Amino acid sequence: MYEELSQPKTQFIEMLGRQLLRVVTEGGPTPAELARVGLKDDSIVRVNRQGDIELRRPDRWDVIGGLIGDFEDRIKRETGLDWV
Repeated sequence: MYEELSQPKTQFIEMLGRQLLRVVTEGGPTPAELARVGLKDDSIVRVNRQGDIELRRPDRWDVIGGLIGDFEDRIKRETGLDWV
């Protein structure tokens, strides 16, 4: 069995762009700002425990903004997922 010996991996919750837009609140990136960096309803995004939003590109993940406040409960409620 392979054991990871490096530092603990960052945990994420993945979702679609439309789900992210439902959990963005005041003080975070606006829908217009997210659209300017390429977010679409069917985009694949992920958010880490620190609130960083990453957008899936064809060959990489790009950080496109961040969530503030009590985003963890909003994300879990919207997606039905937990951190992995």
